[in-house]
Amino acid sequence: MRKHYIDNLRWSIILLLIPFHAAQAFKSWTEPNYIEFGPNKMISSIIVFFGPFVMQLLFLFAGMSMRYALKKRSYAAFVVERIKRLLVPLVFGLLVLVPPMTYMADRFHNGYSGSLIEHYGKFFTVFTDMSGADGGFSFGQFWFLLYLFILSFVLLGVIVLLKKIRSTTSPNREIPFCVVIILGLPLPIFSELLSVGGTSFVEFFYFRLIGYYVFTIETVLEKVKKYGIIFLIIGIVACGANVYLFVFADMSIPVIYSLITNIGKWFMVLGLIGIGETFFNQNNKVTRYLTHISYPFFSFHFLFVVLFQSVFANVFQGNTVLLYAVPVVLSYAATIICSQIALAVPALGFFLGCTIRR
Repeated sequence: MRKHYIDNLRWSIILLLIPFHAAQAFKSWTEPNYIEFGPNKMISSIIVFFGPFVMQLLFLFAGMSMRYALKKRSYAAFVVERIKRLLVPLVFGLLVLVPPMTYMADRFHNGYSGSLIEHYGKFFTVFTDMSGADGGFSFGQFWFLLYLFILSFVLLGVIVLLKKIRSTTSPNREIPFCVVIILGLPLPIFSELLSVGGTSFVEFFYFRLIGYYVFTIETVLEKVKKYGIIFLIIGIVACGANVYLFVFADMSIPVIYSLITNIGKWFMVLGLIGIGETFFNQNNKVTRYLTHISYPFFSFHFLFVVLFQSVFANVFQGNTVLLYAVPVVLSYAATIICSQIALAVPALGFFLGCTIRR
């Protein structure tokens, strides 16, 4: 039976990306961004609260979905599907959607006066911090598809290898629940390994691995569901404490920050999975539409955030509320319209990794 809460939590996170990425223009710490308006602690809190766990949850869902998919598909069919759903939109995004974002960033920060076409030369030849803020190369939001694509094959290799080691015997997949709780212990270490721009290959592979092997065990999911509210409360308190210490108290004690961040990260993941089946397991016309639109929505959203922030930078200069709210609202509208067009035009939908309904 399809677990609709996975789809519903996934599109909920993707919809959240617009206010999340819009908030990056107001960070209260030094970090390059396409557009920057100066620090605002309230808006920065959005990033600090949600940042530690939203993408981690998506990678865990990717691991769960991979196990369910391989029950119905061969390895070859799975590889073909990953190419269509991840590699094709990744290449399309890097060729069509990210270059205009770095072009607008270059105009905003450096006064670049050339055309967008001329700027392609800079995009594909300047490799600095990969943020795109200086007009150089950036993966933009498509780092997520890159990681998903690479880690799909890494995990597939692990699966094939373990099946050979275990031969044809069916392993006992029962895991004590106390073991599930302590699976969060390695996160402070894993989050620092093979980290590129603050995103760790090791950490995201770990979430995908346990998604595949641990969170597809029904007894585990039942226990997580049983204590879901408790886990969620712990996670919210830890993430709230993280916001206070990092943003408002401006405490820079790495050990404490890492500890609280990873407690919040792990228990928010457990909590959201725990409440998922109870509160997010709907299957209706609206949820199916949002699931269907989530792929093109992800691809388009950041372009419109950068575009509208660039357009209104001078119009609402000094008015923080409007500088944040207006681009967010318009980005939702433009992204939904373009996503609907992508679903209606099969060729465009293909390049964005959409499943076209017949």
